[in-house]
Amino acid sequence: MSTKDVTLQSDIAKMKTEPDGSFKRLDASFRNVIEKGGHFEPELDRYHLYVSYACPWATRTLIVRKLKGLEDIIREMPIPVTVVSPRMGSQGWPFANVDPFPAADSDPLYAAEHVKDLYMKADPNYGGRFTVPVLWDKKHNTIVNNESSEIIRIFNTAFNDLISADKVALDYYPAKLRDQIDELNAWIYPNINNGVYRSGFATSQEAYQKAVVEVFDALDKVEKVLEGKDYLVEDTLTEADIRLWVTIIRFDPVYVGHFKCNFRTIRDGYPAIHKFVPFHTFSSSYLPFPIRNIPCLASLRTHAHDYLLFTDRNSQI
Repeated sequence: MSTKDVTLQSDIAKMKTEPDGSFKRLDASFRNVIEKGGHFEPELDRYHLYVSYACPWATRTLIVRKLKGLEDIIREMPIPVTVVSPRMGSQGWPFANVDPFPAADSDPLYAAEHVKDLYMKADPNYGGRFTVPVLWDKKHNTIVNNESSEIIRIFNTAFNDLISADKVALDYYPAKLRDQIDELNAWIYPNINNGVYRSGFATSQEAYQKAVVEVFDALDKVEKVLEGKDYLVEDTLTEADIRLWVTIIRFDPVYVGHFKCNFRTIRDGYPAIHKFVPFHTFSSSYLPFPIRNIPCLASLRTHAHDYLLFTDRNSQI
């Protein structure tokens, strides 16, 4: 394991904000794709996914992995998964061998103690934060991609030659709907998905006020889009729904209190969005991970309390 002091990259309590008190999320650093003829080709028993049940970005990848049949237990899994503990200390996301949290796993590949060890193995000079999800290549011992929006698109098409025909037919970013999906993503991501973090991590009243107003303005807009509908785009499930859902499912239990997004709750203030949350696609057998089970709920709550280490120490709101 790496002995380099990287706590400025791993310790959430040391996370910095902008001079005006606003939170600016850094772009992901590993942005490779899996494709035929490329450096990273689609193969069985080559790639591994690291996630946290507490993390909405990682949850996106779990959902698409499930829907596309990439966790098929009948035969060798195209994409095995390892779940980290939600208790982020000074070293960041830990594995179960150093923090045995319910439903967390030990690292099966390198017996790493923390996610940071994987990043340092991939690039000893890495200077960004140690985030999940991580899509890992066992052949080259490196990270393929750590940007969730790109990983879900990789999962959507890259392994189609390795899965059943019925799963191949599922396309969550279809060409004919891409303009509509991209338009939705362009304002839902900054104002809702990342907006709750911009609100919760703000360290000045001005930065908080700007962020939280934008969160609820965007929720108002989503409410209008979903009125009388089950999906954001036409009558089909797309990545836009998945990307929105992972934030909405956490909104009332986590973001209202811990991130101070408390103008209204989804339950009481947004009937169309509230109906969208338990819609059958996500509450039936398609549910990709135990969001309703005790380990997953415990992960959400535990991780939210860890975020308070940052907000309580730095907030001037």
